[in-house]
Amino acid sequence: MKMLIDFLPVALFFIVYKMEDIYMATAVLIIASAVQTVGVRLWKGKFEQSHVITLVLVAVFGGLTLFLHDEMFIKWKPSIINWLFAVVLLGSMWIGKQNIIQRMMGGQVSLPQHVWTKLNVAWAVFFTFLGFLNLYVVYNYDTDTWVNFKMFGLMGLTVVFIIGQSLYMAKYIELDESKSDT
Repeated sequence: MKMLIDFLPVALFFIVYKMEDIYMATAVLIIASAVQTVGVRLWKGKFEQSHVITLVLVAVFGGLTLFLHDEMFIKWKPSIINWLFAVVLLGSMWIGKQNIIQRMMGGQVSLPQHVWTKLNVAWAVFFTFLGFLNLYVVYNYDTDTWVNFKMFGLMGLTVVFIIGQSLYMAKYIELDESKSDT
């Protein structure tokens, strides 16, 4: 359910872009992100930090896109968000006893500390890569290609990365379970 809620503003952006243009799609993205952020707050009783960060960046970059009628601002937004996530992931390695990946998943999975560290760094590198890949598409392809890449390319790469992460983790989860049997 969370993934569907997280995906909804991007999906609406894509649909409206295909029916109208990037400016109308940007306006819808801003509104959908605001509704998403407030809706999750009402539903869960707290704000999701990732939604708030995304809403602020969507409002700023989307607002600049609409105000200046320049689509480059909204095209930069995914890179900025991905780089911010990378910085937060890396910063979490020095703040507190657990990095962010371990805090998010540690309740469901037991892994050795070195695996949590590798997963956290891998996500930070992945987000950094996505940020640069987005800019590559922005500056080398037309807006239609960028919108398709944003919708399917970034999502597809993320799914592949999650599958790879799961396969990596599975090896250590099995080891952990076999230790408890002895």
